Amino acid sequence: GAGNGAGTGDGSMPGTSPRSVGGGSGYASISAPKSPGSTTPTRKTLFRYVTDSSDAYGSVCKSAFQQRSIAFGGSNNDDSSFSFDSGFSPHGRMPRRINRTPFKVLDAPQLADDFYLNLVDWSSTNTLAVGLGSCVYLWSACTSKVTRLVDLGEDMAVCSVSWSQRGHYLSVGVDNGDVQIWDAVKCRKLRTMQGHRQRVGCINWSHHVLATGSRDRNILMRDVRTPSHFYAKLSSHRSEVCGLKWSPDDRELASGGNDNLLMVWQPGQASSTEPVQRFVGHQAAVKAIAWSPHQHGLIASGGGTADRCIKFWNTSTGAALQSVDTGSQVCNLAWSKNVNEIVSTHGYSQNQIV
Repeated sequence: GAGNGAGTGDGSMPGTSPRSVGGGSGYASISAPKSPGSTTPTRKTLFRYVTDSSDAYGSVCKSAFQQRSIAFGGSNNDDSSFSFDSGFSPHGRMPRRINRTPFKVLDAPQLADDFYLNLVDWSSTNTLAVGLGSCVYLWSACTSKVTRLVDLGEDMAVCSVSWSQRGHYLSVGVDNGDVQIWDAVKCRKLRTMQGHRQRVGCINWSHHVLATGSRDRNILMRDVRTPSHFYAKLSSHRSEVCGLKWSPDDRELASGGNDNLLMVWQPGQASSTEPVQRFVGHQAAVKAIAWSPHQHGLIASGGGTADRCIKFWNTSTGAALQSVDTGSQVCNLAWSKNVNEIVSTHGYSQNQIV
């Protein structure tokens, strides 16, 4: 997260209450109106803030993950390089006490309660983008300034948002199949890219290449420097594509779908239109995907309500490494860049962060 969360404000939305939302990154607690049918915010202030918790640590969250730990090492292509040990810490340390109270709460009226959408993304410049109904709002964690960047109008809805790696450009997936590219600094739309026939629920950047996934079951590869709308179509999923994530070295793209499959692609190779790995094992849609920044070829994926599991895979060998039943729908996964830990956010039924 970012910011010190020390401020308070009078921006609370009438008739709102905190709830867990399937779409979004899990880095902020989101509140939503009790009347989701409304189309416009009913007050001037979009976000509200809460003061810091007086308890700096709080209680340790009890979850299925507390009974397992993960340790990695060894060569990249050896399955034995991925080891899973019982106990919370591989070195016998006691678990850290982590504060269970959010340091900041942002009101987000009209945030769609839809597991398959990706409506929250945090940029490398410390700006949060949130898709609310037909609009996209930006919130600066440095200044707390709120900007309405996009307004699609009453007939369209935002289905996904994704920042470019440097945080200057924002891509917006729309329910009509379009993808819009916006300059967030100048607050100006640069172009609209077409190609999908149905809503675009997931987007991920790799420098100038943009991968977009849709309910039409296709993944389109786009080069934002060229006038063409896309240069490749990946069509192996049998249902809506709801998760996309480039590997840390940008050589491989992982995709998850409502067909319960996790696939890995190498778009730069000659056979780029076919997946190099097809992982079967989840019993529900795969939306949450995270590559390990610490171990080459290690990827984690999370399944929906009928699955509830986080699974770990070796993409170099195609081996299934471990599966953890979290007890709830897995909405998002994020690996720490600094330490070998992973955080998960969940929906039905426990709505927990682990």
